[in-house]
Amino acid sequence: VGGEQISSIGRGLCVLLGISLEDTQRELEHMVRKILNLRVFEDESGKHWSKSVMDKQYEVLCVSQFTLQCILKGNKPDYHMAMPTEQAECFYNNFLEQLRKAYKPELIKDGKFGAYMQVHIQNDGPVTIELESPAAAVDPKQVSE
Repeated sequence: VGGEQISSIGRGLCVLLGISLEDTQRELEHMVRKILNLRVFEDESGKHWSKSVMDKQYEVLCVSQFTLQCILKGNKPDYHMAMPTEQAECFYNNFLEQLRKAYKPELIKDGKFGAYMQVHIQNDGPVTIELESPAAAVDPKQVSE
């Protein structure tokens, strides 16, 4: 941020969090639980998809990313589904607080809310997983023909 390094982590997860107008405490709790328990790391024997960030005692870097709420209208991005700044900052801080309560506070890092940031991610795998709230997600097994 402004040429200054705000945060960094070693092995772990980089969470880009897009907060929607429709997000509530329920979605926040779901995201915290999923992020901390998502099995994306290998175990000691090298078996993939076996261990969570908590199992491995890895770090989590969180970045508020309102642009994830973008809807394209032609070639122009529209952000009307993103939560307004003041409300989103409170939600984001609550999200960080819940992550720290559920895990080890010293392993949860973040950037600077609302700032223009350069985020350097080394994607190991590469693995990128989109995680949405239960209400937004559609399970293909539950779709009737």
